[in-house]
Amino acid sequence: MRPLNQAAGMVALTALALLAACSTDPARPGAPWPGLGGLFSPVSDPAAQTRRGALELLVKANHPALMADIVAGGGATLTRALDSAGVPAADRPARIIQLQSNAGLYQANPGALIAALAIYGG
Repeated sequence: MRPLNQAAGMVALTALALLAACSTDPARPGAPWPGLGGLFSPVSDPAAQTRRGALELLVKANHPALMADIVAGGGATLTRALDSAGVPAADRPARIIQLQSNAGLYQANPGALIAALAIYGG
């Protein structure tokens, strides 16, 4: 039984080493997948933290208007939120459809809306 435990341990250590070595962006160490750097290295990108803070303030201060824009498929508040999150213009039609499909969740949970917008913006 011991050799199997040692083999499993070696596999786990190898996988961990490979994941740690995946980052090629010195500004986001430990981020093996682009767009998910905040999950692996939360303090490595102050600009992203500032953008996320501004997005959070915008969503919380304008939640009813933002939800109305999402349901309507567009509007000034939604445009400001997408701009604040850094969502590319080419991606916005698809992202608005995704936001509409989860409108009930976002109505009840502004934090989920903030997270979705932040992920869409990368």
